[in-house]
Amino acid sequence: MATKKDTRKKKKSWKDLPPLARVGTVIVGAVQLSLLIAAQRDISKRPAEQIRGSKALWRMVTLINFVGPGSYFAFGRKNLPRRSAATAR
Repeated sequence: MATKKDTRKKKKSWKDLPPLARVGTVIVGAVQLSLLIAAQRDISKRPAEQIRGSKALWRMVTLINFVGPGSYFAFGRKNLPRRSAATAR
């Protein structure tokens, strides 16, 4: 009886990745972390009346990679009236 080759792929460790893949991984991780921090900070500083839904819910949603912070910035914040240049002075 012939033996079958093991067709499962071995998981690559950090050492096995090419340098460009390592740099890409670090950049993607930094962007994700930046978005998470920005969203969490905005939730903390923004009054509850200016957020659609509860702050606790949006805090949990922002923990979902990329989709969470993006959703918060796109849908979670209420539009504020814009100040004109004359009233800003």
